[in-house]
Amino acid sequence: MNTKELHQRIETALDSIRPYLEADGGNVRFLEVDSNNVVKLELLGSCGSCPMSTMTLKAGVEEAIKRVVPEIEGVEAINLTSPDDPNAKLPETMM
Repeated sequence: MNTKELHQRIETALDSIRPYLEADGGNVRFLEVDSNNVVKLELLGSCGSCPMSTMTLKAGVEEAIKRVVPEIEGVEAINLTSPDDPNAKLPETMM
């Protein structure tokens, strides 16, 4: 499989979960796949400042990508928020 096709499959997987992320004011941007088949993402909007982002990334985003692109080994965000970050904000729907 070529790189372009792999990237398209990853984007398709992300598109399947974007409505859920957008419902909480967030989104993700696909950056690259590294040599170990790990997808690198940037968390956008409220996802970038939410302490639940780690769980969302693993339980939602990573599972959605692996369903469509099983050769992917994992997903990492370049800008995960620590739960004890004083600027972290929970999504409105969780309050």
